[in-house]
Amino acid sequence: MQEKSFAVIGEDGRQRAAADYLKQLGYRVVGAEKISAADIILLPMPLSADRAQLAALLRAAKPGAVAYAGKVSDEAAAVAKAAGVELDDYLQREELAVMNAIPTCEGAVEILLRERQAALWNSRVLITGFGRIAKLLCQRLTGFGALVTVAARRPRDRALASALGCRTQTIDALRETVRGFDVIVNTVPAPLIDREMIGTMGHDTFLLDLASAPGGIDLAAAGTAGIKAVWALSLPAKCAPVTAGRFVADTVLQMMEERD
Repeated sequence: MQEKSFAVIGEDGRQRAAADYLKQLGYRVVGAEKISAADIILLPMPLSADRAQLAALLRAAKPGAVAYAGKVSDEAAAVAKAAGVELDDYLQREELAVMNAIPTCEGAVEILLRERQAALWNSRVLITGFGRIAKLLCQRLTGFGALVTVAARRPRDRALASALGCRTQTIDALRETVRGFDVIVNTVPAPLIDREMIGTMGHDTFLLDLASAPGGIDLAAAGTAGIKAVWALSLPAKCAPVTAGRFVADTVLQMMEERD
């Protein structure tokens, strides 16, 4: 049995998976009712819970306990500080962001296979942006035989996309080129695919937005134009909660090791 003990708070699939995984590693894991006995408190993501509820929970923590949560709101951070509990945000860790790109890409592929009436093979796919998710998605989609084009601002990103076997273009060229694709996958969290662009697309175009708020595709315009569009948020939690929970636990264990 490991020396440190965890209180894992929350009932979503990721929290349950993280608790099970920590038990498998030999840690003692308890729930909220025994938080006073825990060295480490693993809180859910996003952490923007009711102020009074979170305050009561953290006030029950034993002195010196450290809490970890994801996407911590300013209000939640203030509650933790007032309760005297150090709170770290595991979603700020680069390794977790990279690993979360894996189930995000798998979830995106699942949506494309389910929601369209055509194979990915030989489909003309445009990916906007070239961050973690876009890089992995390029590899996944080219593996299916899709004809992938990457629209990216930076020349180095376009060079890497080309090296991975994708066509490339600049973001500035979108207005002239969007009509030529069967699928457009956006990964840029800023308005990008607007009403005017959508008006040039064929009715069988499929739009998939993987970006966090505010997203990059005008969904209302797509609906008006009769073009199918999906804004797929929080895919790791939806399509692979067990894997996502283990990723969270591994990240927290690394953060703990660095503290020690």
